[in-house]
Amino acid sequence: MRIAEFVHRHYVAERRARVLSSELADLIAQDAHVLDIGCGDGLISYLIMRRRPDLSVRGIDVLVRDKTWVPVESFDGQHIPFGNASFDTVILVDVLHHADDAVGLLREAIRVSHRNVLIKDHTLEGFLAGPTLRFMDRTGNLQHGVSLRYEYWPRQRWNRAFESLGVKVIKCKQHLGLYPWPVRWVFDRSLHFVAHLEME
Repeated sequence: MRIAEFVHRHYVAERRARVLSSELADLIAQDAHVLDIGCGDGLISYLIMRRRPDLSVRGIDVLVRDKTWVPVESFDGQHIPFGNASFDTVILVDVLHHADDAVGLLREAIRVSHRNVLIKDHTLEGFLAGPTLRFMDRTGNLQHGVSLRYEYWPRQRWNRAFESLGVKVIKCKQHLGLYPWPVRWVFDRSLHFVAHLEME
């Protein structure tokens, strides 16, 4: 294992899961039925349910791992195998920049959601944003066989996508504190966001 992958697994991945599960749990309505798209091993979903035992969360992913924290079903990365408004809330955590058709997948997420969609992803903003995001992507995902497309959008493109799909941004938070000091000055910055979307 490379040094960067070792450091990510032991000092970053668990912290990231804790921070994001806390952020997302606070945005989900009481007793919601939640779908986590591209959930990986399901750790974030598991931590959300530990924090919010009133919720039920299931996951789907194009790569179903041998060991997962929640039930995970396979899907093709484009068509979500559930009917319209099947879930109260849909979550996509660092998924859309891996998708072959990010707008199409987001449209599918909106279709199967009854209330809202929660997105954690990246913004291509600031000094050396592209190389920094590519490094983070390789370090966190290459070992799991995740497709690395390096399709990062600036904030304006995200806003255009949301507008074209008819969703309203209720809340958008940056500076999430995903990384410990002092590396947060390199890897946090304005490179991450959590957006709470509702249908207009």
